[in-house]
Amino acid sequence: MNIDVSLFDLRLRRRMLMGYSLGMALYALVIVYLYPDFKNSTSLDQLVKNGPTAAAFFGINGSLTSPSGWLNANLYANFLPLIMLLITIGYGAGCLAGQDEDGTLSLVVTLPITRRSILVQKVLSLTIQATLLALVTMLCVVVGRHYELSIPISHLVGVSVGVALLGIDFGLLAIVAGTWTGSRGTALGLSASIAVISYLVSSLAPVISWLRPARYLSLFYWSVGNGQVSGGLSLGSAGVLVITALILLFTSIWTFRRLDLH
Repeated sequence: MNIDVSLFDLRLRRRMLMGYSLGMALYALVIVYLYPDFKNSTSLDQLVKNGPTAAAFFGINGSLTSPSGWLNANLYANFLPLIMLLITIGYGAGCLAGQDEDGTLSLVVTLPITRRSILVQKVLSLTIQATLLALVTMLCVVVGRHYELSIPISHLVGVSVGVALLGIDFGLLAIVAGTWTGSRGTALGLSASIAVISYLVSSLAPVISWLRPARYLSLFYWSVGNGQVSGGLSLGSAGVLVITALILLFTSIWTFRRLDLH
């Protein structure tokens, strides 16, 4: 008997996904449309030079008026990862621990399907959600090539993959925390806290010397914080993100097996 848990979850979340995806699409189109009006604004670059630490806090480093700098500062370094993590961490914390607290997960595991299969299908649903948001945003940014916002397609694909993998990694972290503790709230709090720390380390490392060695521990650094918009996603960065996902996946399988359901 084939029971598609992932499809059921996607149907439950389709309105939310459509809302977030449409919102990101509109926002990306606005960013693209506004670029010609700001590309020659020297005051923007001067603002970054005068307050590098404050700018870095928002993920802004380097020129704001170049095509890659504009997209990085207004989309890929901050806003898109934020929306991505809202979706994936929220789903990761709720898909197992949340259902356990609601009492519905105990019903799901009585179906003729193994816990491992249930978890893998949940991860598949997580992956589809992250990929959809990154893809919709990328397609809207491609329109920017008609508004003097010319970025190589390979670079856009690379940074989009990086953002999607970032979301998957933190979604898996939320699943691990949820299946380890059995608490949706704990999973949300722990995953969100680590995400915030990861973001701050990656963003501030270029302007705070003592933080620079720690940037290699930040998933944001490997996904969007190392010039991925201007240079694409390197194989090394992609490898770090994928290996992290695999480690978290196998860990979540183990923690879900030992979870005592309500």
